[in-house]
Amino acid sequence: MDDVHRLTVRELARQYSNAGDPLGCFEAIYSQAGGDAARVPWADQSPNPGLLQWLDSAQTDGAGRRALTIGCGLGDDAEELARRAFETTAFDISPTAIHWCRQRFPSSRVDYVAANLLDPPQSWMGAFHFVLESYTLQALPPDLRPRAMARAASFVAPGGALLVIARGREASDPEGHMPWPLTREELNEFLELGLRERGFDGYLDHESPPVRRFRVEYARP
Repeated sequence: MDDVHRLTVRELARQYSNAGDPLGCFEAIYSQAGGDAARVPWADQSPNPGLLQWLDSAQTDGAGRRALTIGCGLGDDAEELARRAFETTAFDISPTAIHWCRQRFPSSRVDYVAANLLDPPQSWMGAFHFVLESYTLQALPPDLRPRAMARAASFVAPGGALLVIARGREASDPEGHMPWPLTREELNEFLELGLRERGFDGYLDHESPPVRRFRVEYARP
């Protein structure tokens, strides 16, 4: 995505935040994109490489297991989970994004739902064996993250797992711009929410220039 589109997205986020509706920017981003994925910063139209690497290394088989994709965007990660036999639900706060997913994958087995991470359906609590949070927390203003993390953790069934993939930074590094990198200390909030850390990877991706990422697997006892 070019710098013009990136700056446009950040400006929309600033405007909605100043108006007291920080989550409203996401529907605006998707609707103003007009069907052009290049205008959505996180829409690569392919599964997240960090997710693929983790699934392959864990030899993950989703047969008989339910999965939830948080902030599914255009649906590529959700489709990958469904391809690996998970019974997959995927949601995004943007109705336009959900409509876009259904258009891209008209024969999909994924249940695409418009929903708000901060106010999700009660039936999702503790209902999923695998929950994926990829690039959603980093797009939220820092003051909303603790509540969002609590909701994400609440979806995980006993014995289930949460995989978080996000931009990463040291606590001493500048906060930067949207998408805001997370610190490991921030992610430790998941431990306070009753999950345990089962694996942590810090790595540089293949973007140009490379971006530092954190990939963390949590488990619910």
